[in-house]
Amino acid sequence: MKIKSKILIIAGSDSSGGAGIQADIKTATCLGSYAMTAITAVTVQNTKGVKSVVPLPPQEIYDQIIHTGKDIRPDAIKIGMLHSPEVIKKVILSLKKLKIKNIILDPVMVAKGGAKLISDDAIQLMKKKLLREVSLITPNIPEAEILTGVKINSKEDMIFAAHKLIQAGASNILIKGGHLEAKKVHDIFVNKEEIEIFNSKRIKTFNTHGTGCTLSTAITSFFSCGKALKKSCELGIKYVNSAILTNPKIGKGNGPINHLNSIELNRFYK
Repeated sequence: MKIKSKILIIAGSDSSGGAGIQADIKTATCLGSYAMTAITAVTVQNTKGVKSVVPLPPQEIYDQIIHTGKDIRPDAIKIGMLHSPEVIKKVILSLKKLKIKNIILDPVMVAKGGAKLISDDAIQLMKKKLLREVSLITPNIPEAEILTGVKINSKEDMIFAAHKLIQAGASNILIKGGHLEAKKVHDIFVNKEEIEIFNSKRIKTFNTHGTGCTLSTAITSFFSCGKALKKSCELGIKYVNSAILTNPKIGKGNGPINHLNSIELNRFYK
């Protein structure tokens, strides 16, 4: 497989390999993108939970982004875990300096096991400043509830919350519906012009660690190769569903998904 694009991933590290930078690199590589990274924090965790989070200094994060991006200009950027207002300010500054337009934001706030990964001040700054700088934001339902103050119990609530994010400055939103109790999973793409609901069969498994990181990076990979944003969301969802279906059953808790899943990747680019 030839390298089809270059992406820069700004996110935290997951020592268990199922989420964070490790999942991002696996995903980008499997989908034909060259992955560069700017690590924001080092977490000590496994499939059963997070033991500790060690944040990197904001200036070091900024330097990683600028030093890497000036040498190898990315076609797109994926942003994951940003734990403090100071980090968010530095990331915004670096984005403006690099002038990259294709940016996907996965607003990582809580780990699968329930550990909080971002401060309240950082959430507010993300909402006020960062939303308007990105092409797409991909919150799950709890994250969308935190960002909007809307309690989400239905597809209609998801759409209402998405419009709240548009009012806050977001251009495109993909709210992930896995937390709703239903036979199917409804992921909803919304912007000012359209609403698209992607319906997927719910797969019964506890092995879903890293699905959010993987989806946002998959979308970034497809988007960086020239696919339309909505199509990139559709293809990213298909990739993640296949990865969940073929999960390797690793670990004693919420195990990782299978980034090396058996999808015929080349057909995505036709």
